[in-house]
Amino acid sequence: MSSERYLNHPTFGMLYQVSPGNDGRDIYATLYAQKMFFLVEVRQREIFFEVIPYLDARNQAELNLQKARRKGSADLSKWDNLFKQTFL
Repeated sequence: MSSERYLNHPTFGMLYQVSPGNDGRDIYATLYAQKMFFLVEVRQREIFFEVIPYLDARNQAELNLQKARRKGSADLSKWDNLFKQTFL
């Protein structure tokens, strides 16, 4: 079973999850261009998209990596690979 998460944005098409965020909002990027980043909040029957700058998305992803390292998370390699593919 894959742990990758995708969403369909009504204007920008497929988005993939880059990192979990704070307050139940995750960071997603456009699948093809990888130039636009969104904070996404999924509620019962609604999805809210908020565009965020590249540096904010990268900073949030770095914080997630640090937290995963401290906790010894089993998902560390997944988040590390996504970080490298997206931001490096």
